[in-house]
Amino acid sequence: MRDQPVVVMGHGGGGALSAELMEQVFVPAYGNATLAALADSAVLELGGARLAFSTDSYVVRPLFFPGGSLGDLAVNGTVNDLAMSGARPAYLSAAFVLEEGVELSVVGRIARAMGAAAEAAGVTIATGDTKVVESGHGDGVYVTTAGVGLVPDGVDIRPQRARPGDAVIVSGPIGLHGVAIMSVREGLEFGVEIASDTAPLADLVAAMLAVTPDIHVLRDPTRGGLAASLNEIARASGTGVRLQERAVPVPDAVANACGFLGLDPLYVANEGRLVAFVPPSSADEVLATMRAHPQGAGATVIGECVAEHPGMVVVATGLGGTRVVDLPLGEQLPRIC
Repeated sequence: MRDQPVVVMGHGGGGALSAELMEQVFVPAYGNATLAALADSAVLELGGARLAFSTDSYVVRPLFFPGGSLGDLAVNGTVNDLAMSGARPAYLSAAFVLEEGVELSVVGRIARAMGAAAEAAGVTIATGDTKVVESGHGDGVYVTTAGVGLVPDGVDIRPQRARPGDAVIVSGPIGLHGVAIMSVREGLEFGVEIASDTAPLADLVAAMLAVTPDIHVLRDPTRGGLAASLNEIARASGTGVRLQERAVPVPDAVANACGFLGLDPLYVANEGRLVAFVPPSSADEVLATMRAHPQGAGATVIGECVAEHPGMVVVATGLGGTRVVDLPLGEQLPRIC
């Protein structure tokens, strides 16, 4: 796949092919240090203020799924990217690409979902755009959102700041979003409805920063799942990550679905979870604060950052062995966000 002269689905999967596309095409073309950091959002100095700025496109199929829709996904995704820099999100833009023939009731339903999600997240959709493409040249509705927010003084959250000894904390059960999408898309039933975890995380991050502004890293493990996020952090910081397999919170329904489909929950996308690298001196207090918040009630320590095997993520299995969790090549399930 890496030698293909054309774009393949894996280039959008958040794994090794996505990284190669960025590093070999976009970063050289744009040529600036801000982009080269490849964080969830860029932190910029403007008029004496520190701003976080992020943009993302949403092409999820189907448009509506258990627990959410394209609309709230587009708002929450950009809100969360801003929050992963420690920012308090403030304003979003929303650009729609509509396919000729899509029902206006569908567009209205998505727009209302975006409005409700923005209100819940405390942000304003302040500007936007609409384009229409010919029938057969789109997939109903695509949405691109961009957002800005203010980064508090003294906050420096980025993947390069991971340090050996940091506790690795995940805010709740993983894999729910990807399995929810698959269950609807493929018409699969697992005995219980699995709903997406899509949710805004800015309030949770603010509560964590109130405990200590010295949180080293935050990431929301979307495309490529927890495995992709941890590998990106390990490589950016030149450290290793060691997980405890039994500590990773995988709901039984997700574990059963992944076992049936031959998937690894570590690679399944999430839309309402974060992973944090926290100095050991404040890890217990941060964890307690997370568990007191609705979006972090299931928070748990799943491992630690280590000096050994820099750039690699390993998992201590329940049988006493160790396995390497590599960056995925592409994506187990495309078009999930």
